[in-house]
Amino acid sequence: MQNILVVEDDIDIQEILNNYLTDAGYKVIIASDGVAGIAKFNSEIDLVLLDIMLPKIDGYGVCEVIRQKSKVPIIMLTALSDEENQLRGFEQQIDDYIPKPFSPKILLCKIAAILRRGLQDNIDKDIIIYKDLRMDIEGFHLYCKEQEVILTQKEFDLLRLLLENQGRVFTRQMLLDRLWDFDTYVEDRIVDSHIKNLRKKLNVDYIETIRGVGYRIDKSN
Repeated sequence: MQNILVVEDDIDIQEILNNYLTDAGYKVIIASDGVAGIAKFNSEIDLVLLDIMLPKIDGYGVCEVIRQKSKVPIIMLTALSDEENQLRGFEQQIDDYIPKPFSPKILLCKIAAILRRGLQDNIDKDIIIYKDLRMDIEGFHLYCKEQEVILTQKEFDLLRLLLENQGRVFTRQMLLDRLWDFDTYVEDRIVDSHIKNLRKKLNVDYIETIRGVGYRIDKSN
């Protein structure tokens, strides 16, 4: 589930956004002023919806603080529709600027498009993201819920293969052929042992057993 931080002081708009985003499958974190928005921002936030006219610290101030530590997508959602404010927002590296009143359905489409683009960027940079997992292929790191999980080389390669082929079923023999040396004899049950170790280390059961066939990781919704 992706997390969206809504920084908005209007209670009615908070409720509208919360209802639409929750129904669309997002987890919503709400902040009613700029200070709270900065405080509630963390590495688990996938996108920020940001008003400009906020109590305590305005949206530009919030955006500046976030941009000092993150490239997370930011959409400014504001009643200020003039060109000057829009240009100022884009100068602060926001991803989109949507004037109020807005269409919740159009907003959802824009959010989905931005998050898809971000996922593709991560894939291009040798980062695989799947639900609570983030695999850094270049750095040989795996994170589950932002906590690093230490894997052996073979466990890492096995999980990577499954993540790169979501929805595809691999038999034990296929996994042996892909991941073990041809000149080394190993029992096919060694695959079961590695799968068991992965499940234990991840503490989440994303690897599905297809009885009598093999294993797969289902496609992320």
